[in-house]
Amino acid sequence: MGSGDPVVLVHGTPYSSYLWRDIAPALALTRKVFVFDHLGFGQSDQREGQDLSLAAHARNFSRLLDHWGLSGASVVAHDIGGAVTLRALLLEGADYGDLTLFDVVSGGQWERGLFQLILEQAEVFRQLPDYAHEALVASHLRHATHIGFRPGVLDAFLAPWRGAEGQAAFYRQYSQIREVDTAEYEHLLDEISLPVRLIWGREDRILPPQYAEWLHERIPHAELHWIEGAGHLLQEDAPAHLMAHLTAT
Repeated sequence: MGSGDPVVLVHGTPYSSYLWRDIAPALALTRKVFVFDHLGFGQSDQREGQDLSLAAHARNFSRLLDHWGLSGASVVAHDIGGAVTLRALLLEGADYGDLTLFDVVSGGQWERGLFQLILEQAEVFRQLPDYAHEALVASHLRHATHIGFRPGVLDAFLAPWRGAEGQAAFYRQYSQIREVDTAEYEHLLDEISLPVRLIWGREDRILPPQYAEWLHERIPHAELHWIEGAGHLLQEDAPAHLMAHLTAT
């Protein structure tokens, strides 16, 4: 691990810290890098009764930063990691040095597609046969990449969601992610004073470019950068371009 300033990498759904497997080692050449799995994701605990709302994730993230003794660290977030880090900053008193958000859930009307269907029909999805569930998750994951996964990567992303426990965990977390938890901080976005960088894949089909524009309008001083030929998963589609932005001074 490098000896430079700390940077915390925050994943979204339905991913895990595995998403940072190429980015974290490259950043660690010069910086102290911190990665983790949100509760209910990856290698973290999966069980009934967990609060997996964005509000809960934000509280957990703020406490994790305190546990690590990090104040003023750089924070890099993807997908719902954006909502988690924004809520922690604006409502939980978390302290960052700077914030990079790429292809993130942040606010507005983002309950769409699979999100909306699961919210409306959560019990139906929980009863899917295992083969249908796995096919659905695999298809959703493929939809997030513009160029496709390298060998073995899709299986790694699928692993936490396989089996009866994994299937239950998948719909448990999706059914608790709601716009109400981003609406509570939207009016505070223009009060963010720390440096903010927005990065977006032009071919993002999960959160298309208008979501970047929506966020940029509300954090006017933020830098906005586009990555051509890349989808929702910049870590998979354009890791070198992403790294160039993350290491730019």
